[in-house]
Amino acid sequence: MKIEKNVSYEADGKTYRIYDVTAEDPIQTRVRNHYFTQHQSQTVGFVQEMHKKWLKFDHAKMPILGCLDMLATFLDESDPDVDEANLIHAYQTAEKIRENHPDKPWMHLAGLIHDLGKIMSVWGEHQWAVTGDTYPVGCAPAESIVYGKASFQGNPDIDHMVYGTPMGMYEEKCGLEKLMMTWSHDEYMYQVLVNHGTTLPDEALYAIRFHSFYPYHSHNDYLQFQNERDIEMKSAIMMLNECDLYSKNDETPDIDALKPYYQSLIDKYVPGDVNW
Repeated sequence: MKIEKNVSYEADGKTYRIYDVTAEDPIQTRVRNHYFTQHQSQTVGFVQEMHKKWLKFDHAKMPILGCLDMLATFLDESDPDVDEANLIHAYQTAEKIRENHPDKPWMHLAGLIHDLGKIMSVWGEHQWAVTGDTYPVGCAPAESIVYGKASFQGNPDIDHMVYGTPMGMYEEKCGLEKLMMTWSHDEYMYQVLVNHGTTLPDEALYAIRFHSFYPYHSHNDYLQFQNERDIEMKSAIMMLNECDLYSKNDETPDIDALKPYYQSLIDKYVPGDVNW
């Protein structure tokens, strides 16, 4: 079975996003098992079931920071770069955006909560249905997806007369927002925010929804579905993504000292208790 390595990224003397099908170290093995399961299990039918399960927003009712604190011991099994709690990464990302874009407080908050949808796994959902890179179901997978097309062997949608084609069940230039993405923390957090009536700008919501869609924003795949809005919004994804990826080497933030600033943003954009 031939499986290509995904393109890696280098910054600050460290290489990011290495996905090696031959590596035997514990982290690479963990990541590989995660993605093979995801690629073989995420189908149109599965995603539809996840929408029914999670978009009732009946799993909990709590404020943003209370939910975020629940990620204090959560480890993302799909991430080859980080072996620490997701809570720390949330503040690292937010602070990197704050440093690089001090005039965009709404994106500071987006950075803080971009991975908060991973709370689904704290509540028992399989990580292969929550974490990792995303891509649309209902059409043929792109080779740039980590571990390549060969990792999808066994997924029943691959041989489907519609879902197995490049256009799949979609129309050309329909827009990314019309795609049924793999079920993940991205889509869930986006939907939670919309359901709550957030006043975050569209750029922040779009970046949260598609920040894990690496085949599109980093490899220029699935462009057949891109429309003018996607072209305009792509810079928002990249603004979040560069601070998400390259903040993983940063020092551990003083979370208690930072909370008042981020609570002020939450009070403005996502106030009160949130239905999860």
